[in-house]
Amino acid sequence: MTCFSGETMTNARIAVLIPCFNEAIAIGKVVADFRACLPGAEVYVCDNNSSDGTALAAAAAGAVVRREGLQGKGHVIRRMFADIEADAYVLAG
Repeated sequence: MTCFSGETMTNARIAVLIPCFNEAIAIGKVVADFRACLPGAEVYVCDNNSSDGTALAAAAAGAVVRREGLQGKGHVIRRMFADIEADAYVLAG
C-alpha cells in the first residue's frame, strides 16, 4: 500500500471503513496497512456474516469490529455511515 505523505488534518477524526465478507486470510494485512499509513485514524471492519473468522482476524489486527446481519455490501455501507462518526472517511471497498 502506498501512503499519502501530504499535509495531515491534525484535529480531524478519520475513520477507515472496511466492509468485508469471508476475508480472514487478507483482513489482518489490510488493517495493518491502513494503521501504518493513517496512524491517527480509527479502522473499522464491518463483518457481513462471514463464516471464516474474519471478525476475529480483524480484531486481532487492531480494528474495531462491527457486524451487519443483512447480507449485501449496500447494507454494510449504510450501517457503517449511520453508526460511525468522523470528520473524514476512507472507504475501502
